[in-house]
Amino acid sequence: MSPLNISLADLIARLDEELPDADHLARISEAQLRAQTLSDLADQLVGHYVGKAKQAGASWSEVGDAIGVSKQAAQQRHAPNVFDRFTDLNRHTIVLAQEAARAHKHDFIGTEHILLGLLGEPRGLAYEVLMAKTESEQRIRDAIEEAMPPAGPKALRGHIAFRPESKEVIEHASRASADLGHDWVGTEHTLLGLIRAEESPAAQILRNLGFTSDELHETVRTEIARRSAARDE
Repeated sequence: MSPLNISLADLIARLDEELPDADHLARISEAQLRAQTLSDLADQLVGHYVGKAKQAGASWSEVGDAIGVSKQAAQQRHAPNVFDRFTDLNRHTIVLAQEAARAHKHDFIGTEHILLGLLGEPRGLAYEVLMAKTESEQRIRDAIEEAMPPAGPKALRGHIAFRPESKEVIEHASRASADLGHDWVGTEHTLLGLIRAEESPAAQILRNLGFTSDELHETVRTEIARRSAARDE
């Protein structure tokens, strides 16, 4: 029995349905992009349960045995990193940011791609905050597209590196979480990180849409406090 309710035939049918006029080479390129996204999600899935196992006291040797690799390989691949405190939703936005970079044929993940990633996860608090003020996802997408650099000659395969300002956003997101006394880094913290990277394209986009750093900070703080109170009732 397959562990997932999905098959190769499903993936092929969906790609063919979404790209009815594409030629074979275009479909190869799109298939490669989707394969990379599936691979990234698979790594995050395994990483999630490795983290749970480590919290429960499992050794790296035991984790390696469960994965089918050596202790050293398991530790090297799944040791704590900057994204460990990221929520599952926020990790997904990073995958979406990488996918956006590929779709635009860029060889970097910029802050504009990260903002697109937040828009791609409507379950996140960042999406709710963005919609509450602008009332239009398309308005934000249009602003991002205007700020996007020209597309490259072809989509990049394999790993795509973060630009320095995007790394700054990740650092700011972690600091924003700490400032608010949170033990997680959610989409809301990444949104705060974007506007705090003041010279970045995404920060400029957010300012043009009427956001300020102080306002976003207060909105996030208030909304999380409201949700916490609601859960305690």
